[in-house]
Amino acid sequence: MLQQIGNLLIESVFGFFIFLLLLRFYMQALRAPFRNPAGELVTALTNWLVRPARRFIPGLYGLDLSSLVLAWILETVMLLLLRLLVSAAATGAVIGKLMLIAVVDLARLSMYLLIGIVIVQVILSWFSTYNPLSGVLDSLTRPFYTFFRRFIPTIGNIDLSPILILLAAQIAIIVLNQLMNSVAMAF
Repeated sequence: MLQQIGNLLIESVFGFFIFLLLLRFYMQALRAPFRNPAGELVTALTNWLVRPARRFIPGLYGLDLSSLVLAWILETVMLLLLRLLVSAAATGAVIGKLMLIAVVDLARLSMYLLIGIVIVQVILSWFSTYNPLSGVLDSLTRPFYTFFRRFIPTIGNIDLSPILILLAAQIAIIVLNQLMNSVAMAF
């Protein structure tokens, strides 16, 4: 029972900040506007981590890698803490394996983030013509919509590209889950 409570608390706290750091990285990488409630919330909740890390983790080609590296570090620490709840073994090989699993898990979490953003965007498109989140959501999904709209045009003013994005993200999650299991079994 205590192990389950520990798992819940660790996954909730670390997962929340990992999600925010990934969202911040993608918002910066895709040039999403930060002057809105969502952008200001992400910035306010992650600045205390990102600003000091920028001194040590430089950007690359206009990308703020500190958010991504911090998400990876937090993911690795979370996996290590979850492992320590089960057993006390934390050798160098185990930590190396957890670092690899963290990379794959961040890719998997990115797919879940994409799925969530697409679903929220679709729901918002049904109800209102403008929402403060529209600019952010559009910036985050525009590359995916542009790619899939080349293959399937709109049919009677109905855009089917969200279905393809969700399908592709689900396929990517299946592949990443298999890859994560393979990495876990390799060590």
